[in-house]
Amino acid sequence: MDRIEREKLRWKCRRGLLELDIVLSRYLARHPDDAELGEILDLPDNNLWDIVAGRSEDFAPHLRHLVARLRAA
Repeated sequence: MDRIEREKLRWKCRRGLLELDIVLSRYLARHPDDAELGEILDLPDNNLWDIVAGRSEDFAPHLRHLVARLRAA
């Protein structure tokens, strides 16, 4: 992942929910080159937060490992 792609990903992580901002910024600090993250960032804030908080399992099966890492962040 090049610098421009990382900056785009960082920009997509800026969300309207403070909780998501905190989790996503921690995650990016640990996994700055995780291109898979961009796929889940297309979800609306509330849906994404429900997934990260463990209240929803409504995500693509191939993102299972990413969601586990986000939940641990």
